[in-house]
Amino acid sequence: MTLAVRAVAATDQGLVRSNNEDAVFVGNRLFVVADGMGGLPAGELASDILVRALAVVDEMPDGGEPLQDLIAALETANGRIEAAVADDDARDGMGTTVTALMLAGDRVAALNVGDSRCYLIRDGELTQLTRDDTYVQALVDQGVLTPDDARRHPQRALVTQAVQGGPFRPAGRMIPVHVGDRFLLCSDGLTDYVADDVIAETLRNCTDRKTCAAELVHRTLEAGAPDNVTVIVADVVSLN
Repeated sequence: MTLAVRAVAATDQGLVRSNNEDAVFVGNRLFVVADGMGGLPAGELASDILVRALAVVDEMPDGGEPLQDLIAALETANGRIEAAVADDDARDGMGTTVTALMLAGDRVAALNVGDSRCYLIRDGELTQLTRDDTYVQALVDQGVLTPDDARRHPQRALVTQAVQGGPFRPAGRMIPVHVGDRFLLCSDGLTDYVADDVIAETLRNCTDRKTCAAELVHRTLEAGAPDNVTVIVADVVSLN
């Protein structure tokens, strides 16, 4: 059986921000969400640099090492961000989060840095595949905060690492996939304001990908959407 991934993206600058620092890429087998930081226009530039660097991997032949290919592209993006900061002092501190998913045969590679997330819904059950690189996630890991507490914490947006021209340690994993699997990639503009049970309900009930992506953004806008929000809804299908 030959597997493929069919995906759609949706994004909105939200109800407060004057610009959208998120960037998104939907390719043939690679899907990326990046959430820029560093203020206008540096955040937009950082996320754009990263997405352009990773997009090249979508056109590469499948060499059997998707995580290594993605990490190499991240390192390229990191170097370009470092150079962009060196060119303009106003860009100091700019960087971006990233969550990426790439199909490789009957598996996908999931990679992230920062607090943009990747989820899998299989047989109706939602699983978060990525771990947030944030101050509050560290407190959750230590048992100091519950996940619900973390969502309301005033420092929930404080990331502990990002792609911003310095050292970083991406987290990656390979996951076997099946026809019917649905993935969600998103910036924290969704997950900071829409609970996981609502996300799961939406992914289960909206079978049409475009409708589902639009509904997730709509749910964020209903919640006040002070941040940019970007989502990719991606379904595993059979070509046979």
